[in-house]
Amino acid sequence: MFDVQDSMLSEETNDPRIPARQDVVTRHLIDRQARDRPDTVFAKFDDTGEEWTYATLRDLVLQTAVGLQDQGVRQGDHVLVWMPNCREQIRIFFALNYLGAIYVPINTAYKGRLLEHVIDISDATLAIVEATLVERMEGVDLGRLERLIVTGTAGTDGEEIAAPLPATLYQEALLPESGSLAPLQRSIEPWDPMTIIFTSGTTGPSKGVLMSYLHLFSNAGPESWPFVTADDRYLINAPMFHIGGSGPMFCMLARGGSIAVVERFDTATYWDQVRRTGSTVAFLLGVMASFLEKQPAKPDDADNPLRLVLMVPLASNAESFASRFGLDVYTIFNMTEVSSPIVSEPNPKVRGTCGKPRPGVEVRLVDGNDCEVPVGTMGEMIVRTDRPWAMNSGYYKMPEATAKAWRNGWFHTGDAFVRDEEGNFFFADRVKDAIRRRGENISSFEVESEVLAHPDVFEAAAVAVDSEHSEDEVMICVSPVAGRTIDPAELIAFLQERMAYFMVPRYVRILDSLPKTPTAKVLKHQLRSEGLTPDTCDRNAEGISIKGERFRTPA
Repeated sequence: MFDVQDSMLSEETNDPRIPARQDVVTRHLIDRQARDRPDTVFAKFDDTGEEWTYATLRDLVLQTAVGLQDQGVRQGDHVLVWMPNCREQIRIFFALNYLGAIYVPINTAYKGRLLEHVIDISDATLAIVEATLVERMEGVDLGRLERLIVTGTAGTDGEEIAAPLPATLYQEALLPESGSLAPLQRSIEPWDPMTIIFTSGTTGPSKGVLMSYLHLFSNAGPESWPFVTADDRYLINAPMFHIGGSGPMFCMLARGGSIAVVERFDTATYWDQVRRTGSTVAFLLGVMASFLEKQPAKPDDADNPLRLVLMVPLASNAESFASRFGLDVYTIFNMTEVSSPIVSEPNPKVRGTCGKPRPGVEVRLVDGNDCEVPVGTMGEMIVRTDRPWAMNSGYYKMPEATAKAWRNGWFHTGDAFVRDEEGNFFFADRVKDAIRRRGENISSFEVESEVLAHPDVFEAAAVAVDSEHSEDEVMICVSPVAGRTIDPAELIAFLQERMAYFMVPRYVRILDSLPKTPTAKVLKHQLRSEGLTPDTCDRNAEGISIKGERFRTPA
């Protein structure tokens, strides 16, 4: 039996912009949903078909919270969580927040110096680690960490756990048979930190985004995404150390809806997963949608429970996708630091759009001096909200990065957009990835989109390299589809038919694979710093002629 001792709660705020605690703080949401809809399913697991009702969820969360409390976790503590998607991670995520502690998940691909960096910046003394990952901690500076709780199969047969710190098994530490939670030290407030989620670190060390309950609530909550309701089941196949996995769990809890948990996205089995789990809402990267669209058509393609997908970016075939699979398509612009400032209407007619600003946010496109750029001109998107704490509370232990991002009272996204006369926003590039050639601003995103249309190209990254004249030249780094080769001359000829002359890359570099972060984002800063390598082909030098231009491999 698990119970909660009464806690002294302070009064609610009178600010109408701040929802009541019971609507936004995890502890109160779990209690309220278990009281109001105890038999409603919250989670369905694809691997076994197991279901958790809201009553079950509360029981499991209380059990885990008592275990964490017995391990010394208190309100305000940071706890590292390093594991793949699993039932235990859901329990730990909600149990930490039930205690008012801060959930700090880290990418399961981290190792070496990157692992060391996030452990150090986390300020955690306790880490909960999946057994197969423990060995990666050997030889790493573990910062303030004092002990581990190990999940998985390690030690279940009585063998000693090989770990660099004192370690306890999950079964022993977090699954007590009974107990009571002590009263909170103070009320958990909507603006209190809920989680620290690390960025991908494409331009430098990963930054820990400090997120409040209000931030996660505003990110994809009932006001930001009104098209998702309590009747929906959200398919989660993104990692829970990422906002794409943890965000939907919280936001469906806030609605009283449900989630379906699957191991990963798989093109061949995707629609079977959707049908088995009864999922009605899903998130699809544009490339995922493309993979699904390229599968052979079946008579029952539209016979599935999905009623809408969030497609990011909006694929050129979105209309046919919606028609074929019998659903609505929405698109958004979002990042860990903000809260869905740009949202589209269903089945947007404007190709390539991310949508328009949703109610409650202000969006501007500015130059390097924060001066607004004219309509149709590329500028950095900056954002602010009318609700306090609805976006990030800064980068944890990185005051300079926080001040730079939040300068002049607006959050600077680092993303370049263009806005049209009707107020539609179009993603152009990361600001640091934008290329300027011969007086023209070039979107690396647009260049890459055209390059990826070539049947032999598996992945592509467009970067700026120095020109001997002025400004930049365009270099495209590509890797081939398995079993194929890329002919630089043929690729350039292909692109000349598809893009403006000033966008056609001067340089082509072919690699077996592009360098990436642990979250699979291309390390463009590494490609830029490597510059023109001996294996880079230059179409302006003497050599192969392509429609009046010259192409060769530098010596």
